[in-house]
Amino acid sequence: MFVKRVILVLFCVLFCLNSIPVSAVSVSARSAIVISGDTGEVLFSKNPEIKMPMASTTKIMTALLLCEHGDFEREITVTKEMVAVEGSSMGLLAGDTVSLRSLLYGMLLASGNDAANTTAMVLGGSVDGFVKMMNDKAESLGLKNTQFKTPSGLDAQGHYTTAHDLALLAKAALQNEAFAQAASCEYETLYYGNPPYRRTLKNHNKLLGSFDGAVGVKTGFTKKSGRCLVSAAKRDGRFVIAVTLNAPDDWNDHKVLLEYGLNSLQVFDVNLEEINHLSVIGGREDYVSLIYEKKSFSLTSDKDLKVKISLPQFLYAPIDEGETVGKISYYSNGELIYESSVKTANQVLAESKKDFDSFESVLKYIFSKF
Repeated sequence: MFVKRVILVLFCVLFCLNSIPVSAVSVSARSAIVISGDTGEVLFSKNPEIKMPMASTTKIMTALLLCEHGDFEREITVTKEMVAVEGSSMGLLAGDTVSLRSLLYGMLLASGNDAANTTAMVLGGSVDGFVKMMNDKAESLGLKNTQFKTPSGLDAQGHYTTAHDLALLAKAALQNEAFAQAASCEYETLYYGNPPYRRTLKNHNKLLGSFDGAVGVKTGFTKKSGRCLVSAAKRDGRFVIAVTLNAPDDWNDHKVLLEYGLNSLQVFDVNLEEINHLSVIGGREDYVSLIYEKKSFSLTSDKDLKVKISLPQFLYAPIDEGETVGKISYYSNGELIYESSVKTANQVLAESKKDFDSFESVLKYIFSKF
């Protein structure tokens, strides 16, 4: 009888323990978040909507705009005004020749305020002009709790974001191939100066060499903001982004956050076997083959993943190989998360024997195909 009671008590204890929601993540940060890098799905958060200064993680936006609007091969001559900024530097001096590509790496690896300031003046005409570009981009990305005042992240009244907005910004930035390549780079050799000479920059992001699958993104620190960090990792098809603001133990925080996020996700392959070909009107072949990007997503569940295929019922010859004829849109929880094109895999020449001088003959030919 006693044994049965002990077993019953143990069972009840175990049941209660399993029923209590236990936080799997404990971090030093005042504000933190982990999201799926594919969909933006929130996997863990702590005060994610508090508006806070973000220090040099600001340069994610500056670098993204450089990737979108800058000619990487363009070389400029640095002026005193461009480098009249305090803090971390890539070592630019007035009179130096530097390419826009070098400015990108100078921002993301060395966290150069001089690189950010120079980028702003080149692309925006002035710091104020570039800050307007930054805020316009933030609005277009739906970052409702973000406002930029500087291109570098130096403290300024009204310069703030949230962990959630910063994670969404990083997600958008990592979709840009040039940005993603620079953010994941541990070392890069560049040439700039007067005259240009060889320099090797080392990335401030320690996770790139210490966390399996780390692919970026950006560090930051000022006395006002504290330690700020945006990181991302990819492993076995899973992709997560983590953000901490004001985190005394940010490196360990991110190892915990990234590991938790990766373990929370599953990989779902989207199978679209029905997109094989389209009927062709007036061609030497009746069909044209189609090609499209095979896509997979890392999610906690695929129940809210929807796919919309936009294709015409048929095409008119002639058709070129590689012609874009439609698109595939992927949605998670009703929000668009990815779009890709559907293209023709081969050429189809026009049928020379058919006479399409009249509307009636076109209709007759169309109906003969169905």
